[in-house]
Amino acid sequence: MKSRYCVAAFLYVNTLFYSIHGQGKFRVPLGEMQLDEGQLIILPAGQSFEVTIVSKQWDIIWVNLADSERWTPFNKRGAVIVDNAMLEGLHHAMELLYLERDVENRNSAMQVVSRYLYRIIDAPLSDVHTHDEKERRQVSRLHSLFSAVEKQLQFDWDMESLSEKAHYSAPHLHRLCLQVFGRSPKQHVIHLRMTRAKSLLLSTQWPVSNIASYVGYANVFTFSKRFKKSTGLSPSAFRESVN
Repeated sequence: MKSRYCVAAFLYVNTLFYSIHGQGKFRVPLGEMQLDEGQLIILPAGQSFEVTIVSKQWDIIWVNLADSERWTPFNKRGAVIVDNAMLEGLHHAMELLYLERDVENRNSAMQVVSRYLYRIIDAPLSDVHTHDEKERRQVSRLHSLFSAVEKQLQFDWDMESLSEKAHYSAPHLHRLCLQVFGRSPKQHVIHLRMTRAKSLLLSTQWPVSNIASYVGYANVFTFSKRFKKSTGLSPSAFRESVN
């Protein structure tokens, strides 16, 4: 990239930048993100961005992908940075693709490029972060919400009450929970209840009915059924197996 500053608005393509050497900064609608050496930034179709070169020299791989069904996972994530992307092989394959004139060799290089791109799509969320202050605040608010839930497990937590306490819409809260915990909000409440129930079964001699009530189940049969689905054992059998 030769210019120090670039404005782009690729409405119909997903844009990927991989930093081989040097650093650059991207301004997206929700904030600023810095791309360091060895990192990959994924900018979904429909999102404008500005690029500024930070270091004296910046060597990059720049890929535009048509906004087809094949690349829809990019749109679901929003603008993200992937740490330790290790795309040096993609760099070599791209060079071969640009320089090679033989059709068969170009097809082989394209297969290598495709494998790297599919690997990026399948990257686990733990390898991905946004550097976006707004998203950091959202994740912090999510943890605060479930910290409060954990202190009041006996409360009837439904989507309406969870959304109201978090000050999020139900669909947004659902998406955020899936991203952070890999579970829906209601599933995460159940997870917290079962975790607390296991702790109480091991650390107290409370009757199962008392524990059920404490973690939010008025009906001990419903609690026992849920506990067995979660652990494979009934509450009493769980307590006996450990003791």
